[in-house]
Amino acid sequence: MKLIRFGAAGSEKPGVEVEGKRYDVSNIVRDYDEEFFAGDGLQNLAKIFDTSEAEEVSTDVRLGCPVARPGKIVCIGLNYRNHAKEAGMDVPEEPVVFFKATSSIVGPNDDVVIPKNSEKTDWEVELAVVIGKRANYVEKADAMDHVAGYCLHNDVSERGFQLERGGQWVKGKSCDTFAPLGPYVVTKDEVKDPHNLNLWLTVNGEKHQDGNTNDFIFDIPEVVSYLSQFMSLMPGDIISTGTPEGVGFGYKPPVYLKDGDVMELGIEGLGSSRQEVKAWS
Repeated sequence: MKLIRFGAAGSEKPGVEVEGKRYDVSNIVRDYDEEFFAGDGLQNLAKIFDTSEAEEVSTDVRLGCPVARPGKIVCIGLNYRNHAKEAGMDVPEEPVVFFKATSSIVGPNDDVVIPKNSEKTDWEVELAVVIGKRANYVEKADAMDHVAGYCLHNDVSERGFQLERGGQWVKGKSCDTFAPLGPYVVTKDEVKDPHNLNLWLTVNGEKHQDGNTNDFIFDIPEVVSYLSQFMSLMPGDIISTGTPEGVGFGYKPPVYLKDGDVMELGIEGLGSSRQEVKAWS
């Protein structure tokens, strides 16, 4: 099942996409939030939903983030071997963990705004994992039981804020519009192998990232288990699993986003998204 949220920013309604058509399910689901995922919402929706009785939604209608008000976005840094190499960093012995503010979330095709005083705004296509059941001290063998599904994430990053201003990476990750998510959450039953998915990103039509999740250093069960040793992973929380090689700061000299650029990105089976880059004003 593909879960979407559609409508104007701040007023999105829940829907589903089936065979390229979008349907409104707001009459049977309040929203795709923590309560929905925690309360067997996916199973109940699958039982109740019927395309013949649902109102179709035009593809012209804006899509929002497919998860409503996630409690947190937890990111894993340097989780692709080739990306660690291009960054000139050692392969980590344990997952590199940082947070991304949920205020950075936008829809999959919304504008990305270069923040005030930024000179080094960069792109990162990533596979995001949506938690479906609370996870505390979970064993790796049981970790996938806590996953609801997957979605596409552009982990937009300001490298100067992230790497040159001291402290944690969160400052370079959390600017407004820095987390385009979607177009949809694809439930895990529809993703045969999340550890063998092609993912890509272009800027102005030029391909910069072209990788596969088989290059993960730490796979999804290991990441879920690891994080659950330090915090409660709640239903609706998002884990972003890292980016493959080809980010702007990995070039010599580095290449960064500028006003008017267009990013397009996608993951096999999880759809694609498009963001126009705007200067802060």
